[in-house]
Amino acid sequence: MERVRFAPSPTGPLHIGGLRTALFNYLYARKHKGVFILRVEDTDQNRKVEGSEDYIHESLKWCNIQPDEDPIRGGAYGPYRQSERREIYAQYIKELINNGKAYYAFDSNEELAFARTEAEKAKGAFKYNAYNRSEFKNSLTLSDEACTKLLQDGNYVVRLKVDADQEVVSSDLVRGIVRVNSNELEDKILMKKDGMPTYHFANVVDDHLMKITTVIRGEEWLPSLPIHQLLYDAFGWEAPQFMHLPLILNPSGKGKLSKRDGDKNGYPVFPMSWNESSGYKEKGFIPEAHINYIAQLGWSLGEKEILSLKEMEETFDVNAVQKGGARFDYEKAKWVNQQHLATLSVEELIKNYSSYFEELKMAVGGQLNAAIELIKERLVLLSDIEKESKCFINDPADYDAKSLKRIAKIDVSKVGALLTEGIKNNELGELKDFMQKSSEENDIGLGAFMQVLRVAVVGSLSGPNLIPLLTVIGKDVTLRRLDRLISEQS
Repeated sequence: MERVRFAPSPTGPLHIGGLRTALFNYLYARKHKGVFILRVEDTDQNRKVEGSEDYIHESLKWCNIQPDEDPIRGGAYGPYRQSERREIYAQYIKELINNGKAYYAFDSNEELAFARTEAEKAKGAFKYNAYNRSEFKNSLTLSDEACTKLLQDGNYVVRLKVDADQEVVSSDLVRGIVRVNSNELEDKILMKKDGMPTYHFANVVDDHLMKITTVIRGEEWLPSLPIHQLLYDAFGWEAPQFMHLPLILNPSGKGKLSKRDGDKNGYPVFPMSWNESSGYKEKGFIPEAHINYIAQLGWSLGEKEILSLKEMEETFDVNAVQKGGARFDYEKAKWVNQQHLATLSVEELIKNYSSYFEELKMAVGGQLNAAIELIKERLVLLSDIEKESKCFINDPADYDAKSLKRIAKIDVSKVGALLTEGIKNNELGELKDFMQKSSEENDIGLGAFMQVLRVAVVGSLSGPNLIPLLTVIGKDVTLRRLDRLISEQS
């Protein structure tokens, strides 16, 4: 059975890139009828941010990306927080040391900083590896007696022993075979001085013990692949498949999508609000649309761009995941949201997003469904509901300047008087027929009637379908608004 995992660190809010990784893992699991796991990688306690783990859970829940196993639901391979697995890591670190695949290192931060500075002076990159490890204080260079004493002090790390002049071969489902010479690698730290494992070590141990079959993660982890392959080899374990997703790039310029660029250009980078930063939920995106767009960042959906979560589960294909970076496009994200909103019925909108319609319901009462039907096709975001509802709730506070300029050549008093008579003596649903007849009898273009009436009722020349709008707000409101325009423009 395919088993995949999303393994975020609780060091802050879930970024779009992290959400995309979670989504692809979820889709892969569902496509293969496998298991999707959420594992919290919280070994770096100094960087842990209060509330971020809860935020991750809530964000995935909002996006309908539900794990099968996680710290809350549990499962057969827990615990699912790395901070609760210290005894497991201690057991496996001893195995590596006993088999000569890892060693203790006692170098101080000052000694390492000095070595790094000297390497930079020589215009070289510092690497703690097979070519210089003999120059440092570790269990490979010190006597057993000296090591025992230093181990008692507890001031040590454990490093992976990487052999020199070896070709490390690993594979990636997106990029194919990856070959690296071991001389380019460091003897990575596996266990820190506080007894907690590093990402590399805990990641490999957990993936093996949780029977992960495919690792789907961001491209930024691709340089770690050779180290992870060496760890699998050191344990004699079969490595899972790997798939490294392309970077999500800024809309303009170079580099990864960042919160700074989002703040600067007015778009969120988080699914939900975090502290002072609003998220896509608060901006008015619906979760189905949000993940539909996120899925397009690195995966070619083909000709059909608007897909439900179920459709994405059925069609997800690793062969359609691209190598190159995916450029984020906020306008495209809004367009996708607009398409999804258009597919929702009025009943679905009321049921799922009732809080957006409370003021409108108070204004139109039993005409709520009719009002929503009129504004639904104009919605890009849920947050547009407030703006589009104004013409049902309040008389125009003022008139759009460009719209007033358009009707400046019209005799508003005469057209307004004819409209007033027509509204009083006809059903609102029959008003267009009246305007057509009055247009012919008075040699006034039908457009003049429509424009004056729309500006009077809405405040501008744009808005919902006019005659159905009038039937919702009623004759009294329509006449009051028309009378005000006539008074102000005469």
